[in-house]
Amino acid sequence: MEALSITNLQKTYSGGFEALKGVDLKVAQGEFFGLLGPNGAGKTTTIGIITSLVTKSGGKVEVFGVDIDKDFPRAKKLIGVVPQEYNFSIFEKVQDIVTQQAGYYGIPRDRALVNSERYLRQLGLWEKRNSPARELSGGMKRRLMIARGLIHEPELLILDEPTAGVDVELRRGMWDFLQKLNDQGKTIILTTHYLEEAEQLCNTIAIIRDGRVIENTDKKTLLKKLDQETFVFETGPQGTDEIPPIAGTSFRSIDETTLEVTKSKEGSMNSIFDHLSARNISVESMRNKSNRLEELFLELVEK
Repeated sequence: MEALSITNLQKTYSGGFEALKGVDLKVAQGEFFGLLGPNGAGKTTTIGIITSLVTKSGGKVEVFGVDIDKDFPRAKKLIGVVPQEYNFSIFEKVQDIVTQQAGYYGIPRDRALVNSERYLRQLGLWEKRNSPARELSGGMKRRLMIARGLIHEPELLILDEPTAGVDVELRRGMWDFLQKLNDQGKTIILTTHYLEEAEQLCNTIAIIRDGRVIENTDKKTLLKKLDQETFVFETGPQGTDEIPPIAGTSFRSIDETTLEVTKSKEGSMNSIFDHLSARNISVESMRNKSNRLEELFLELVEK
């Protein structure tokens, strides 16, 4: 079953700007779906239409088979949204912010209290439940937004830049939490500028540019389109001679024990190691310079 079906979605603002130019998207139930694109590509407009914050100019949106034009109250109950900007009162207590949100979905208070405790505990906020939100760190506020988005136990969770401004340790913790949610069957749509995040979490990725979807496929298929990738090698002493290129591969010395190697998709790692070994250069470790999805994303949006 499809959790979300978008057909020929269009949005033209009053000034004549076309934000969406016929977007088609299908998100299967249980998917961890990444919606990526540069600023102004149409991601936020798409989410705004799904959640009724933006009025579409044309097209059709269905959430678990429910047409949002015909029965939005029913569709709304199936959707949980974590927006990019904080939109709660910083003077209210943490648990009150979460339980009050449940009231908008007709959830009884006793059930809301049970749900809020579960999610606040899972997100490491239970000890702060009676604290005003203004006392929370930026990372805690992000987690509070997620707890609030889950309070009515939606089937589809939409996350708009959920880890923006969050430090690395907290981001990894949020990744673990979201992955567990998805493993339990929750459908998740993620927009993010952290391409490492999308590569780590998402199994299907769509890239939107200038109001049109330019890629929409599973992650493995998408990454196969990457023409080249760059590695950083930690090596033994390289000497002073420049390392000549070989077929499909170039070398750039960063310092006497760090080497940047850029290879084409067809290039052989064995030939790289043989090439260096012939020059008495040993490879002690290697890593990707940047994640593969980031390289592909830049390649696609710059075309």
